[in-house]
Amino acid sequence: MPPTRNPKEVCQIMCFNKANVAKVKKKILPDRKIQALAGIFKAVSDATRMKILLSLKEGELCVCDISQVLGMSLSAVSHQLRVLRNLRLVKYRNAGRMAFYSLEDRHVMKLIQESIRHMEEDNGRP
Repeated sequence: MPPTRNPKEVCQIMCFNKANVAKVKKKILPDRKIQALAGIFKAVSDATRMKILLSLKEGELCVCDISQVLGMSLSAVSHQLRVLRNLRLVKYRNAGRMAFYSLEDRHVMKLIQESIRHMEEDNGRP
């Protein structure tokens, strides 16, 4: 059953502040950047990819190490790493026949850490 909507949660009449709307519209990112940003959030919303990113926070790991940490096959881990690499969230280097992954940069980890802090905040909620 869908949640009931509280009438106090929405405007009771249709009117808007043209100046505020125009100012906000100027500040919103272009659609192509919004799509790229949504892609990053989509990638980190997957539990497996989140575990990979959190594992790499500790430092560089080879694909075999990540496979063991997650308890997944090399093929499954490689697939998830490819998604993260295509979004430039992780990078890799080859050392002989080994592939080592690390975080591309610390920006996404800062976002994840901030999200963890938000999740763990009490915020006065039960």
